[in-house]
Amino acid sequence: MSGVEILPDLFFFQRGYLNGNHFVYRNEEPILIDTAYKADFEITERIIARVGVDLGRVRLIVNTHCHCDHVGGNRTIQERSGCDIAMHKIGKHFIDTRDDWATWWRYYVQEADFFTCTQAFEDGDSISVGPHEFQVIYTPGHSADGIVLYHREAKILLSSDTLWEHDMAALTMRVEGSRAVFSLLESLERLRGLDVRMIYPGHGAPFTGLDAAVRKAVRRLEGYLEDGTRIGDDQLKKIIVYTLMMKRGANEETFFDYLMTTPWFVETIDLYFRKEYRTKYDHIMKGFLRKGIVKREHGRVFTTVTP
Repeated sequence: MSGVEILPDLFFFQRGYLNGNHFVYRNEEPILIDTAYKADFEITERIIARVGVDLGRVRLIVNTHCHCDHVGGNRTIQERSGCDIAMHKIGKHFIDTRDDWATWWRYYVQEADFFTCTQAFEDGDSISVGPHEFQVIYTPGHSADGIVLYHREAKILLSSDTLWEHDMAALTMRVEGSRAVFSLLESLERLRGLDVRMIYPGHGAPFTGLDAAVRKAVRRLEGYLEDGTRIGDDQLKKIIVYTLMMKRGANEETFFDYLMTTPWFVETIDLYFRKEYRTKYDHIMKGFLRKGIVKREHGRVFTTVTP
């Protein structure tokens, strides 16, 4: 996997679903934007090394939010380099207070480490990534501390998990609150007026057509408001796949029992599907197997989604 140079010495790396996409500014004191998932750190390090960046020299990490797939390399890189780490002030509060619930880590049983957040952003601030100036736009909904980064001159938007082209990041009402859908609608509305040539999302390939992507996301959110079970169905499907990625597959006979020990699975079924734990699980897994999203092999189940 090679980086795509989107601005002079600023490289975009597309990963998968377990690991968020990230960016590397290459110079004597490198700057990183997001650092993927902890368990795949060795892969992340090899990828970044291909553009000539030594993680021991990193000066600054900028995080678009505090979820595990975006901050996974923070602690190790900070221990090596002594770098600063910056994020929205709400995310900094979560990290400072060691709140592993608000970060989703404990709720979804994710692997992540706390680190020292040294800088806090607010809406409208500017970030210097070398000579490249990005505007911070606060976009809660998916995460309480979510931001996107906008380069006005180059018409580039680093949209993180606020906006994808063909899908939408999971909404976790239990953590983010019952206002999350409305917050994300407001965040998307803020993006409509931007003059954007290219969007680099938190997951998936770069894309054009900001207005079309926003309209698609808004329609989906409006559907959520009409029928709340759509939120629960989407959450269950996304996190079951994510869990299979984190665990590198699971024993088919015991995977349901494992899910029943997690906070998120039981609560989501309770909230949206009247405690029909096994029925909903079987329905989702049957659909995954039929579509090839999940495969069986020697008594284990694996997802085919790129991590």
